[in-house]
Amino acid sequence: MIHFRTPIEGVERPRMEADVVIVGGGPAGMACALRLAQTIDAHNAAHPDAPLSKENIYVLEKSREAGQHCLSGALLDPRSMRELLPGFEKEAPIDGECTKESIYFLTRTGKRKFPYTPPPMRDHGNYVISINKFVKWMAEKVEAAGITIFTGFAASEVLFDGDTVIGVQTDDKGVDKNSQPKANFEPGYDLHAKVTIFCEGARGSCTKQLVERYRLDDPNHAQVYGVGIKELWEIPTGRIAQGEVIYTLGYPLTTKEYGGAWIYGMRDSLLSIGYVIGLDYEDPRTDPHHAFQSFKEHPFLRGILEGGMMIRYGAKSLPYGGWNSMPRLSGNGWMLAGDSAGFLNSQRLKGIHLAIKSGMLAAETVFDALLAGEPSGAQLAAYKARVDASWIREELYPVRNFHQAFEHGLWEGMAKAGVLHAMGGANLGPDSKSHPGYQNMRHVDALNPFSEDRTQFLGAAKGDGKLTFDKLTDVYYSGTRHEDDQPTHLVIADMSICNDRCTKEFGNPCQFFCPAAVYEMVEESGENSIAPEKKLHIHFANCVHCKTCDIQDPYQIITWVPPEGGGGPNYDGM
Repeated sequence: MIHFRTPIEGVERPRMEADVVIVGGGPAGMACALRLAQTIDAHNAAHPDAPLSKENIYVLEKSREAGQHCLSGALLDPRSMRELLPGFEKEAPIDGECTKESIYFLTRTGKRKFPYTPPPMRDHGNYVISINKFVKWMAEKVEAAGITIFTGFAASEVLFDGDTVIGVQTDDKGVDKNSQPKANFEPGYDLHAKVTIFCEGARGSCTKQLVERYRLDDPNHAQVYGVGIKELWEIPTGRIAQGEVIYTLGYPLTTKEYGGAWIYGMRDSLLSIGYVIGLDYEDPRTDPHHAFQSFKEHPFLRGILEGGMMIRYGAKSLPYGGWNSMPRLSGNGWMLAGDSAGFLNSQRLKGIHLAIKSGMLAAETVFDALLAGEPSGAQLAAYKARVDASWIREELYPVRNFHQAFEHGLWEGMAKAGVLHAMGGANLGPDSKSHPGYQNMRHVDALNPFSEDRTQFLGAAKGDGKLTFDKLTDVYYSGTRHEDDQPTHLVIADMSICNDRCTKEFGNPCQFFCPAAVYEMVEESGENSIAPEKKLHIHFANCVHCKTCDIQDPYQIITWVPPEGGGGPNYDGM
């Protein structure tokens, strides 16, 4: 059951009518808006006597400005952008074309370079970009094409009429921490639309409502996730070439966890460096942020970063499940695109190009449906047919079992990956099933000792303030801001579970898996005892909107909902 903030009763909300509302202004949302504008322009040029309007097409973006909440490595496969905007390279903000890539396996103090780069990791011709700058540039194109973007407006609730989605409700502004209107209170809008396209990124709050209400997911192929931790560094010149791409496996993870690192050379001696860990690990004390800090202490990384300066930080979840884990993509009045629908290739660790292409296909489907009159669920179902007929399926279907192959560890996973490659993505038997990653988490008293030392990623990292950092320092570099006097946007259904049951069974893993120090166990005087007891405190103002808590909580009682529009990180240049 999804739990939301307490609504303000008796508030009359203004209503707006729209043809299409696109929720989320990331790569998928912007591509959807731009492609829709292009198809309308083409129609109007061919049929000047029966023009279509773009005035009632809106993009809702919860950040203060376009791209501000967008985070990725980021490495762009240009395939979909060349379809959307031929020749885009001439004006888009690109930090370098990849001309060199390598993969290393790290031990605690050493490294071994792979003798060759596997085909999925060959990135020649791809572009290193700042997804923040790239989406800002896309937003300029969207607005120039005549589509309105509302920034600082979050879609907080999906509006239903029976079995049909009729739009979204935007967030109320000026509500205090007790859910009471303040002097500057402004009610959110009921934004009604013929079609609403959800492009919210991984584990979107509105998408989560749809998945639960319509049972969109397949229980035998549950979506699984990872969390990426990223820092942007300025390093001495000459260490990493512009456009150079490096991947690593191994340390600081053991063979029991799924994950690895990226290092991308950008322009002006900037370096994108980060670590991704699958949210399907066993030990509840695992701290992805700690793993990333330990990674930077490796001699290989120390040699790259020492003398440099960290200038920005962020974190984001991503869908790992693949083709079989994608939910149903459309229904009466709604569609899903981008990471919200699971369009990501975990083998290549890339999803931007897939998000863009899915947004384009959604736009083309909506255009045809609008042209035919009132869009129906049957008309919108053509979206899935378009996806199946596109190169999205050609790319994702052969890797549908890739992440699932690593269920029992790195070595078995690599062996299975080789078999999958040889068999065109098929298992020796049926396709692999998957279950939510949090179900792998063991009780603290049932953890079996591993032969490998895992202290390098258990518990929170302290940091030295130069090469490594604690979470609060990194959060400062994320530029995160929230209005303190507002309802918490991290809604916990039953705090007693956190303070009692979870403490005993899992040791409160939220204080570890959160990369932004939102959750803290604080000693307080006990109600029925002199001895102090630890209680969960939520520092929601630290939240970087990665959704890890919503995904990884072992009891599934944390629901991330949008804070007041405009709040959150500022991923400038990320």
